[in-house]
Amino acid sequence: MDAVKKSLISLHFTVILLGGTALFSRLVPLSASDITFVRSVFACIALFAFLKLANNKIKLNSKKDYGVALGLGVLMALHWVTYFAAMQYAGVSVGMIALFTFPVITVLIEPFFEKVRLVWQDIVSTLTVVVGVYLIVPETSLENDITLGVLIGIASAILYSFRNLIHRKHFKHYSGAQAMAWQTLVISILMLPVGSAEIASASSSSWLMLLLLGTVFTALPHALIAASLRHLRAKTFSLIACMQPLYGVFLAIILLNEKPGLSALLGGVLITSASVYETLNTHKLHNAKDD
Repeated sequence: MDAVKKSLISLHFTVILLGGTALFSRLVPLSASDITFVRSVFACIALFAFLKLANNKIKLNSKKDYGVALGLGVLMALHWVTYFAAMQYAGVSVGMIALFTFPVITVLIEPFFEKVRLVWQDIVSTLTVVVGVYLIVPETSLENDITLGVLIGIASAILYSFRNLIHRKHFKHYSGAQAMAWQTLVISILMLPVGSAEIASASSSSWLMLLLLGTVFTALPHALIAASLRHLRAKTFSLIACMQPLYGVFLAIILLNEKPGLSALLGGVLITSASVYETLNTHKLHNAKDD
């Protein structure tokens, strides 16, 4: 098996792991902020250990980069908290679908970061996502947990979009493992004051779940992404990453016995289709600009 095939298999495995992170919002009986705190601590330790064992550079290049890492860490902390909160309110299936509005949201805010302009296809994608969101929302009242979860999931998507754009503009010269190591360190420090007493009293099974979340489902995927990108184009990674909601919904159906309705699934198809289109179009535009 050649390096490219191995990298493709590794990448699909990575996306399955990233999709599986949503399951822990249901498997661990803690608040979204507590899960985020412990996840970041375990991930931070694992990522810095990986960098040390792999003899990879740990320090950043400049004081400015440490400032960027701080900003990215703040955005990721807010993204993770809202990510888990969305799943706890709306369920994993619907929460994952809401989160994956982020590729289209990214396209809408990208003109504020780079010299790109919106085209009519972007408006069509946005309208497609709006219809998809309408289909997964059961009612407009915020008293409905699913509706509230969808809105929190979209807020999480907005935070993730800003984080990704800032990362691409100011931090892309670092590997995924190195970048996430510093960001998880920032998250750990930020979340320390808001950690509740329930963490200390959590059961041994909850601690095992949190250990798995921080290491196997967080640190490992980011290390694998860095390795995969040595043999695959970023476009290939982005397209396979768009399968994350598909994997996440499938895992929720199998492991959590969730049963998303036909309307939610149709909304998911529309949102994911728009995400795939915008991912393809974004790479085409960036390649044209590079040429």
